[in-house]
Amino acid sequence: MTPQIALTLTILAFAVILLIFERLRPDLVALLVLLSLVFARLVTPTEALSGFSNPAVVTVWAMFILSAGLARTGVANLIGRGIMRLGGQRESRIMLVLMLICAGLSAFMNSTGLVAMFLPVVNHIARKRKISASMLLMPVAVGALLGGTTTLISSPPNILVSNALAEFNGQSFAFFDFLRVGILVVIVGIAFMVIFGRGLLPAQTGHKDLADAGEVFGLEERLFSLRIPEGSLLAGHRLSESRLGSALKLNVIGITSRGRTALAPGPNTQLHSGDELLVLGKSDWLEDMVQGQHLILEASNGDRKREGPDVSQLISPQIVLIEVSIPQGSELIGSSLAQANFRKQYRANVLAIWRGEKPVRTNFQDIVLKHGDRLLVQASRSQVNKLSGLKDFVVTSNDAVKLYQLEDRLLRMAVPASSRLVGKSLADSELADAFGLSVLGIIRKGKTRLMPRPGEKLQGDDQLVVEGKLEDVQVLRALQSLEVTEGKAPVLRELESEEIGLVEAVISPHSTLANKNLRDLKFREKYGLNVLAVWRGGRAFRSNLREMPLHHGDSLLIYGDRNHIKLLADEGQFLVLSQDIQEAPKKDKAFLAGVIMAAVVASVALGWLHIEIAAIAGAALMVVTHCLNMEEAQKSIQWPAIFLIAGMLPLGIALQNSGTSDFLGAEVFGNAGLWSTTLLLAVLFLISNLSAQVVPPPIVAVIVSSIVLNGAAGLAASPQALLITVALGAATPLLTPIGHPANLLIMGPGGYRALDFLKVGLPLTLFILAVTVVAVPFFWPL
Repeated sequence: MTPQIALTLTILAFAVILLIFERLRPDLVALLVLLSLVFARLVTPTEALSGFSNPAVVTVWAMFILSAGLARTGVANLIGRGIMRLGGQRESRIMLVLMLICAGLSAFMNSTGLVAMFLPVVNHIARKRKISASMLLMPVAVGALLGGTTTLISSPPNILVSNALAEFNGQSFAFFDFLRVGILVVIVGIAFMVIFGRGLLPAQTGHKDLADAGEVFGLEERLFSLRIPEGSLLAGHRLSESRLGSALKLNVIGITSRGRTALAPGPNTQLHSGDELLVLGKSDWLEDMVQGQHLILEASNGDRKREGPDVSQLISPQIVLIEVSIPQGSELIGSSLAQANFRKQYRANVLAIWRGEKPVRTNFQDIVLKHGDRLLVQASRSQVNKLSGLKDFVVTSNDAVKLYQLEDRLLRMAVPASSRLVGKSLADSELADAFGLSVLGIIRKGKTRLMPRPGEKLQGDDQLVVEGKLEDVQVLRALQSLEVTEGKAPVLRELESEEIGLVEAVISPHSTLANKNLRDLKFREKYGLNVLAVWRGGRAFRSNLREMPLHHGDSLLIYGDRNHIKLLADEGQFLVLSQDIQEAPKKDKAFLAGVIMAAVVASVALGWLHIEIAAIAGAALMVVTHCLNMEEAQKSIQWPAIFLIAGMLPLGIALQNSGTSDFLGAEVFGNAGLWSTTLLLAVLFLISNLSAQVVPPPIVAVIVSSIVLNGAAGLAASPQALLITVALGAATPLLTPIGHPANLLIMGPGGYRALDFLKVGLPLTLFILAVTVVAVPFFWPL
């Protein structure tokens, strides 16, 4: 093994590890691989950038636009009506028609976009035919992936192996070469799903219908009513100031005030004495709050009779207060204190933020920091020295404390021995998150502990030095006076109207919101919508949703103004599973879009144009003929996928230049001359297919193709047969939900677990393997 081979394998190994464990975005990993290859001198700068002009990459992005043109002109709606007519009432017949249509369309459209297009269609069919959506959604995804094996443009692995073949011997696959084996894969796959697969699908766990959302998500048992009593301190406050969500984990669904009911009230809705609130949540949170006094206000500087703590109580020989500013280039810019996990990261408390001409002294944890912001920080002297050496801060003053007027916000509160807070840690008490009360010190048995750790357990008779607003303490008392009203709670569907709707939405496969929580996203403030529940891994989550990181495959139950829901759908970060919300299709352009797609296919099949030129021409015609506007065309391109492929193609060049392909080919296929044709193809298929379950299929196609072509030279085997097998394996990752974005899209709406994909995918993959090892050598003898 030469040093170049060892270095190439090291870069490859790190790339695969990063892709599997998802520590970084796949497209970023690809760019890091590209740079690593250049710095290691395994490829030239020209070779490193060649992926961006590679015909395969150009074809892929152009196909995204062509697929979007078919979707935007209403192909899905037309097909949905056709399915209803052809499928009749029988579940098996509807499944058959759905899979045939999805497989047929997937031959010419991007599989992920196709499944996204069909989600609301399938939900509509399931509701009309009273079939569990879980019986139809996985067949749709399977049909789309099976159809990806049939033509040159049906999946990125097909395009990439054809490109690899052209670079290897100057030949490339014809448009319908893949159809010879692909059509058999489609027939066998659909037959398996209709005959055997139906029995493996989780008919009872999927979503039956949003009309049954209360039952499916278990929400109606969480619906109850509260009354604001006369003289309550909540009267006159806005809903956002009531702390009902942060403290009691309650979602306010409706407010009946003075005889009029407002559904999905906004954060600025004003509360009044006598209002009845219809809320969604756990009543035991309220019961726990009502029972006894949990905190007693002992002193406040806003109360002349009971003078509160002094700023001097926040410092000691070890603890100081300093002011720091956020300089240009600080990593804190664009993040809030909560997002930056400031307390843990820097071992310091932020007591206030100075922005503009005034300080912000409470409820600043979610404020996004800007260049020039000044923070009043409480920290140990040793930590201050460390902070001054960081590029994220500039120490500006040690004497600016008076400007912040902290005394107005300092309170002293006592923890009674009977309080529910006794025995809880500061973090679990949620005083900061729920009420905006920051505990700066604990006075226990006459001794003051400044900057207590989040894990510090509270004890009876503790006195807390707290930074907060007196009004927030009053809100805490007001919550204890809320009254649970008797009466039957309404059915969830009764809470809809012409203006207010209830919809299900999933995170788009290429959304940037994954791993962020609703609090960080300011979801309620940004969209004016409530998330009532999240479906993940076969179960519904209904509590503490603000802090729950969103994952691809999650399904969100969203409630609110229909205009706001439409804005959410238009943004593209979420796919709303309701045909009523979808933008009206350009039906008058549907025929024209079909003609453009047919012309692209015909020009390539007849050899008139290269695939990449035909695809660009088709994409341009979609815009010129107004099937799409330019903005829609640009948005349709899945740029992360493009950067992923373009960034990893130089790795294939490096595998060739360094001799790594020859080395791996000899290692893997050294004894392949003694293997039977069946064993050789089976090994190739399994390597490609199992790799594609955890590594993006285009990357599998690039890497395995490079290795296989060098192995084929030693075996004198047909490169076409080997590459077709690689493409078939990489294009059908059916065993895991993370194998393909189409799998993630259906996971939440179908109520599937990872085990469901394995139960259906394993036998189906074995059937596809059997078809491959029999059919490939028949059409391309080895």
